[in-house]
Parts: sequence; C-alpha cells; structure tokens
Amino acid sequence: MKELQDIVQAFDKADKNGKQTALATVVHVEGSSYRRAGARMLITEDGELTGAISGGCLEGDALRKARLVMAQNKPMLVTYDTTDDDDAKLGVGLGCNGIIHILIEPILTDRQDNPIQLFKLFLSKREPVVLITLFTMNDKQASQPGTCLLLTKNTDIKGTFPDEAIKDMLLADAKDVLVNGNSVTKTYIYGDKFTCFIELLQPAVSLVLFGAGNDAIPLVQLADVLGWHIYIVDGRSNYAIPERFPLAKKIIMARPENALAQIVIDDRTVIVLMTHNYIYDMAVLKQLLPLQLPYVGALGPKKRLLRMLEELRDEGMEITDEQLASVYGPTGLDIGSENADEIALSIIAEMQAVLNNRMGTSLRHKNAIHNRHTGHIIKQTLH
Repeated sequence: MKELQDIVQAFDKADKNGKQTALATVVHVEGSSYRRAGARMLITEDGELTGAISGGCLEGDALRKARLVMAQNKPMLVTYDTTDDDDAKLGVGLGCNGIIHILIEPILTDRQDNPIQLFKLFLSKREPVVLITLFTMNDKQASQPGTCLLLTKNTDIKGTFPDEAIKDMLLADAKDVLVNGNSVTKTYIYGDKFTCFIELLQPAVSLVLFGAGNDAIPLVQLADVLGWHIYIVDGRSNYAIPERFPLAKKIIMARPENALAQIVIDDRTVIVLMTHNYIYDMAVLKQLLPLQLPYVGALGPKKRLLRMLEELRDEGMEITDEQLASVYGPTGLDIGSENADEIALSIIAEMQAVLNNRMGTSLRHKNAIHNRHTGHIIKQTLH
C-alpha cells in the first residue's frame, strides 16, 4: 500500500516535469526471492527509482532495461534465474536461489487505463480490489499486455481485456480472489498461453489511538512510515491538537460514547487504548468488543484490563471468547521495551504480526523466511 502511494506521487512529479516513466513489477517467483509477486518500482528516464523489486541487486539492471522499454514504448518481460549457486555470472549477485519474472511496462499518459490510473482508482476508495496483470512467459518477444484490469468490490471493471477468449474465466478467477483473499497466478493455455497475475490489493491499515499523550507521538511516527492512516481520539482539548500530531489524518476531541461515530471502522482497523484514564478506556472498550476488530490493544498492566472486563460483565455485558481473541493487553511484543519509543516499536510489530496472521517469533527458527513456493502457476485450459 505504502509502495503504491509513493509510486503514484513519484509519477505525478515526473509527469509534471515532462519525464518518461516505466513500471517494473514482480509478476511471478519460483523458489526464493527478496520480494514476492506484486512488488513494484517506478523508474524515470533520468534514473530515479521509487519502490523496490529486490534488495537492491536487480534495480541497476532493471533501470537499463526500463530505458529500452521507454524508448520503444513496448513492455518487456525479464527473467532472472539464480537457482545456479554461481549467480555472479548474471552480474547482479542475487544469492536468493530462485527465479524472478519481472514485467517492465512504459506508462503511457494518453491511456486512461494505464497502471498509474488504476492505482489511483484503488487509492481513492477504502475497499479491496483485484488488479490483473497479463504477460506471456513462453514467448518473451510476444505482446505483453501488462497491468490492464481492475475489479472493484462492486464487481465494476476498469480497463480492457486484451483477449475476449479469456474474459469469462479471468473474471471468475478475479471474483474468487476478491472473495477469498488469496492472490494467484494462472496460465490460460491456448494460443500464446497468457499468464495472469491476479492480485488482491487491500486498503491501508487504519490506526486509531485513544489517547493523545506524549507516548502516542512515536506510535504515530512509526505508523506513518508504514503508510498507515492515523486517527487520534481524546477528550482533552489541550492534547488533541494538530500541532502535536501533524501526521494524523484526523484528530477527534470527543467523549468516549461519541468518538466511534466519527471514524470508519473496518477489518483493516487496529486500535490502542492509551488515554491513561481508566473510565474513558473502559467506555471505549465496551463499544469495541462487539465489533471483533483484528486488534484492540490495551496499554498498561494485565490486571488493569482484567478489571475492566470484570466490571463490564458486572454491568451485564456478555463477553465471548471470540471477542476476547482480538484484545491484546498488555499491548505489544515482549522485546524488553522501556521508554515510549521502544514501546511503540513493540506495539506496531505486534499489530503487523496479527494482521499477517503471524506469531512474531524470531526468523532464525524458520526453515524458510519467504515461503514463495505458494506462488505456483495454476494451468487453466480453454475449450
């Protein structure tokens, strides 16, 4: 999400200055790689790079090929094979032991459905979409349609089908990804054997902080680096002010019973209760529990949270195990945090782990860190 935001901003700047641009997209990975399918990088004619397609080892070669793409106004599929231990012969020194397929396409500003326009459509609304990128792996000299279609939550279609023969199957697969939430790569076997990367794009994470104290400031700063949308809620007029939180998307001064009505809450919303006001935090928690959000963090000792829950039960509120599963108190990972900056790091890390269904353990205990084997190609034969 943050990468797409940066790419769109960089494109607008380059376009304003009359510079040509090209988009490099990792469309398929076999084995291990630093970035997975969906990683992107915008390249300008004078060599400015925004985003990343690797850990830095592919960018130089991609820049050279992007200049050719811009000169010819023709997309190009590039494959880097590092399964050979001696990958230095490629001149890029990947060291990843995988095969990475990268599509480089020129951004044609006269086309209303160019990739940047599709990105802007996605970024303009807070809802998931499916982005479709078509390419041909068996013949790299053949036409490469590139990033060509976007399917919205309401099944509206933006873009054009490069071949009507695959339209019905492509739409069915895209709708399946939109519903089930797993990006896939499929090869439609006929003629030139189009390979299709069907990618789910999720809206930015919304971080809602109930509490505008000094300890909220580093949380806001870290969340902003990740491209999250930040909302500050507090009942104190001298705390909830833009001068203290210039990076926040919205600052709300409200009583707890009036706060949630002013925020869009969805399954990409994470929340921390950190007002240091027991009554305020408990009043908010009472409203949040039925929503079963991905993450509700409670700052402070565990006994404080348990006391809140017990008092809510005493008031007659039924609290289920499913509701409690999304409550994290004390909030944050156990990384030995002491000051506000370190605590903010532990909270953001735990949120990131929860959103990605991970445990937040050390990578040294895993046999593989990328799990790119899930990106296999599914063959779909047309009749």
